[in-house]
Amino acid sequence: MRERTCCFTGHRKLPKEKIEQIVISLNREVERLIGEGVTTFISGGALGFDQVAASLIVAKKHAGRDIRVVFALPGRNHDDRWSAEQKQLYRNLLAEADEIIYVSEKYANSGIKKRNRYMVDGSAYCICARSYPVSGTDQMLKYARQKGLRIINVVE
Repeated sequence: MRERTCCFTGHRKLPKEKIEQIVISLNREVERLIGEGVTTFISGGALGFDQVAASLIVAKKHAGRDIRVVFALPGRNHDDRWSAEQKQLYRNLLAEADEIIYVSEKYANSGIKKRNRYMVDGSAYCICARSYPVSGTDQMLKYARQKGLRIINVVE
């Protein structure tokens, strides 16, 4: 199934002036991958790009596309420090999931690295929103390159 799976990674804070273009590019690339036979999309559930990408996949499922959305989460308390509004969006997205995987019981930095490795190890593609280096997104992309994933940056 790895060859039919794409994971997402990106910054929690996307550049406001680029959000519309990022969503347009994300939609185009997701459609292209679906056309190439990708059926499963994995989101890490974080604020920002992870949730934007998951929302797009959920919308495509509602429109009748035969695809799956999987959440790989760093811990059950991933949303502890989020606002009530952020928690509600997160829970709404999780309710749409075909599968939820918790890589650790409690949220911690080690869980984030474990989650990222899980997503990369199970994917052939990685769609990212990377606009600056030295970030968690950058660390995940380095690992994805080592594992030979086809990386698509929707910010460029």
